[in-house]
Amino acid sequence: MVRTPPFEQETLLEIIIQLKFLFLYYVPALYSIIFIFLAVKYFINFKVVQEKELLSRTEKIASELKTLKAQLNPHFLFNTLNNIYVLSIENSPKTPKSIEKLSKILDYVLYRCNTKYVSLTSEIELLENYIELEKLRYDDRLEINFNNYIEQDGEIAPLILLSLVENAFKHGAGEDSSSPKIDIDLYNTSTQFKLVISNTVATKPELTKRTSIGLENIKKQLNLIYPNRFELLIDNSQKVFTVTVKLINK
Repeated sequence: MVRTPPFEQETLLEIIIQLKFLFLYYVPALYSIIFIFLAVKYFINFKVVQEKELLSRTEKIASELKTLKAQLNPHFLFNTLNNIYVLSIENSPKTPKSIEKLSKILDYVLYRCNTKYVSLTSEIELLENYIELEKLRYDDRLEINFNNYIEQDGEIAPLILLSLVENAFKHGAGEDSSSPKIDIDLYNTSTQFKLVISNTVATKPELTKRTSIGLENIKKQLNLIYPNRFELLIDNSQKVFTVTVKLINK
């Protein structure tokens, strides 16, 4: 194809019998082109498969998180509305403030925590509103202490803290008919976040099992969002149930 005519064209037999020439010149050139095309095709296919796997894994994690969040205790809203209803019947001065707290919680949960991480201060505000509403159920019977020691603001996965606090109320104050007590201590530095929640418990053998189900849900969420970056510790003494969560900040 590249020679300048006139030239004598070799016969097919002459071409075939020159095996050494073919293998030294034509075969390497031919296979090098084939190899380049195959390499490019393999790389493109590999990238497509990798992107599909990443998308599938991301969708799976998002779906699992959505399912886990849907398993959060739904009775809170029902009980809170009932409490506000009772306050309204009694013309209690607490009614407007309670409605405001509930409105802020719903606004946050529905519209402000749809990202992977949110600010720690916004989660603390959510906890404060939640605690104020839960106090309506127990009045002076419940003793609760909420302390935060924040060196600097940071980011955290939304609703994780609420799940832990909700668990303490549900299985602590909610099942302790005497004088329940809940202590919440929250710490955050540039390297580590720590939450310690302790609550008194009723001496019921089935309590630990039910509490463990809620904590297992929370552990699954932590494992999806903070793989190899979290520690969940549970201390179940005779009268006090303590949960400690440690997260490594990036």
